[in-house]
Amino acid sequence: MKRIAVRRSGVHGRGVFALCPIREGELILEYAGTVMSWKQAITRNRRFGIEGHTFLFGLSDGRVIDGSLGGNSARWLNHACVANCEAVESDGRVHIYAISDIKPGEELFITYGLSVEGRLSAAVRAQYDCRCGHHRCRGTMLASTRRST
Repeated sequence: MKRIAVRRSGVHGRGVFALCPIREGELILEYAGTVMSWKQAITRNRRFGIEGHTFLFGLSDGRVIDGSLGGNSARWLNHACVANCEAVESDGRVHIYAISDIKPGEELFITYGLSVEGRLSAAVRAQYDCRCGHHRCRGTMLASTRRST
């Protein structure tokens, strides 16, 4: 039985939605794609004119999973400041687990915790505005809202 589906999201573009109840602690899916270096991913994105948000998931060893190459539904998970899922990395793989009970029809969210290099100008901040709508929304998908100079 299919447990999730990708469809239009009120938060941003497409999202992943539960088709049946998902219990807290359940493994939902793996973040699939092609593993490569950040340098390769950035070069590829520039070559194909990919700007803004991408399907890149950074790994702790400095590599990245590019969900646009051989990826699956996990690439459509949207950010929420108070998420109902979490991404857990183990041995170069990323699995998505429910961290609360999820009802059919609910959108699945993870907290991105993104980082950017260099100065966080107003224009850069605007690219990472959060649209989750939660009453505890931090207003950003970035891990830290500290200002760099």
